[in-house]
Amino acid sequence: MSENIPLPRRRQRGIALITAILLLLVMTIMAISMMRNYGVEEKIAGNTREKERALNAAVSAQQYAEYWLSANTAPVASGCVGIVSSNIGQVCSAPLANFGALPWPSGVTYTQFTSDLINGVTNTLAAGNNAAQGTYYAAPVFYITDLGPNKGTPVGELYQIDAAGYGGTPNAVAVVESTYVITSNTAHSLDP
Repeated sequence: MSENIPLPRRRQRGIALITAILLLLVMTIMAISMMRNYGVEEKIAGNTREKERALNAAVSAQQYAEYWLSANTAPVASGCVGIVSSNIGQVCSAPLANFGALPWPSGVTYTQFTSDLINGVTNTLAAGNNAAQGTYYAAPVFYITDLGPNKGTPVGELYQIDAAGYGGTPNAVAVVESTYVITSNTAHSLDP
């Protein structure tokens, strides 16, 4: 008969437990890092969307101003002292002192932009809350400056068009500019 003789037990050191805890700690740090990066990427995507909305609003106002200049006989330039509706329009004899300082003290509000239900305009500061999706902080504005006769070809009157558009907040702003020559009621863009 053989007897089972108990073998002396070795002391366990807990290496498996320590390794598992360290791996769990590393995975937790990686998960937290990934969640933070996701939040930052989401903010970047939102800011990019608002920048594009502001740029599209500014380009829309610029294109309307170009259309307005080419569709009408060249209007007489005057000293512009305020903001008027695009139904009236105006051409200014002097450029704005600082196009980067918004809102502009004078110019033309592109009212056709806000007539569509999709392009609503909500002043977020007055409302006291965040802008809803599909709304803009303010209507786009354009400013047309009569620069005088064009010295090159084509012969005609030279105009500079500056336009500003907003996204959903006052911080999302874009300003664009173009130069136009009107000859015999025909517009020629001088921009590349």
